[in-house]
Amino acid sequence: MTNKPVVLVGPMGVGKTTVGKKLAKRLELPFVDTDAVITKNHGDISTIFADHGEPAFREIESDVLVSLLNEPAVISTGGGAVLHEKSREALSLATVVYLSTDGKHIASRLKGGNRPLIKNGISDWRQIYNSRKPLYEQVADFTVDTSNSSLLQTIDAILEGLNKQNASA
Repeated sequence: MTNKPVVLVGPMGVGKTTVGKKLAKRLELPFVDTDAVITKNHGDISTIFADHGEPAFREIESDVLVSLLNEPAVISTGGGAVLHEKSREALSLATVVYLSTDGKHIASRLKGGNRPLIKNGISDWRQIYNSRKPLYEQVADFTVDTSNSSLLQTIDAILEGLNKQNASA
């Protein structure tokens, strides 16, 4: 169905990892989560932020993303992956799906998470999402609104979008 990587972008808590795992199974492709790769190779993300700062983390994140774009896979990115110019440029090698949301279900998903940029809960999340939204839109080949969709509906919408992309390629 696709000979390029499929990369999921979008805000923290939108479900990129959950969607990515199910999508990879449907497409019979490997699944890779950039945050998991970073944690495995470089340690805890919160520790990287605390010890080296966000710019150093974004550089690592960008290097990991670029290294994963060489072969077909479903790749879930961190919410801020689009912030680094090198990452945005590299995404031209993939089919990029922006998982958007109205944010109504996000607060419950962020509870108990260890997210270094979310200190004040949903208000921080909204500010971050609104600032990044133009970048998600810039890199996306198409957008799937997850706001009122089940996991299955989201996967079906992505598959439909991929079919349209392949038909026009």
